[in-house]
Amino acid sequence: MPVANNADVENYGGFTRFELELEFVQALANPYYLNHLASQKLLQDSCFVEYLSYLQYFAQIEYSRFLSYPGPTLKALELLQQEKFRQDILSPEVVTRLAEETLLASTRAA
Repeated sequence: MPVANNADVENYGGFTRFELELEFVQALANPYYLNHLASQKLLQDSCFVEYLSYLQYFAQIEYSRFLSYPGPTLKALELLQQEKFRQDILSPEVVTRLAEETLLASTRAA
């Protein structure tokens, strides 16, 4: 999302689209949030699934450098591309396992 200058950047409530997308994509690292999205049937909405696909630009190095937790964030974004995962994340067992894996990975990295 290269920008010529700040005057060309459209704001949404004082934030750029990139800032809003960055905050949203980082929230996807939270398995409980993914479960919430699934329980609201958003993960069944084809437009929302297309948006998740669009957000894969965060996997590119020029964008992933802005992620606070790139590993879990990008893994969640990758998993969300799979229909089976979008269904499975409704299961409390899947949510718990994913949360434990995320926590374990973060403690190994520290």
